[in-house]
Amino acid sequence: MNDLVPTERIESKILLVRGQKVMLDRDLAELYGVPTKSLNLSVKRNLDRFPEDFMFQLSEEEYKTLRFQFETSKRGGRRYFPYAFTEHGILMLSSVLNSKRAVQVNIRIMRTFTRLRQMLATNEELRRKIEDIERKLGKYDIQFEAVFDVIERLIAPPAKEIKIGFRP
Repeated sequence: MNDLVPTERIESKILLVRGQKVMLDRDLAELYGVPTKSLNLSVKRNLDRFPEDFMFQLSEEEYKTLRFQFETSKRGGRRYFPYAFTEHGILMLSSVLNSKRAVQVNIRIMRTFTRLRQMLATNEELRRKIEDIERKLGKYDIQFEAVFDVIERLIAPPAKEIKIGFRP
């Protein structure tokens, strides 16, 4: 079953829209091996399972941005803007699409989302550690700067002597 859908293929289909990781209806339909129209009809028959935080339709501006990003033409046959499914919406799809492939693909997608979350958590932890080190080094840098200033003054050649006082 690992050959069903490569993880890299799933990762490439995950987009960031409205601050959420989502997958578009056409990409999910392709992964599930069903026409986009069939996927959307199944969803529409079960709309109560897909609240706005599970699925939303892209705005015209979002769609234009994605189209520009993927360099697709205006002619593609779509008469409506695509639907974007969040992780929870994708999970709900497995209960709406009744096929073994849909269930297996859904498992792969959920594992991919989990792996991405773990990678982000690891990166966040690493970022925090680096910031802590920088913060600590920042304190030392100020101390070292003062020490270096003193050393520079000690080893610098004497400035031109200025005599103050009376001339003989």
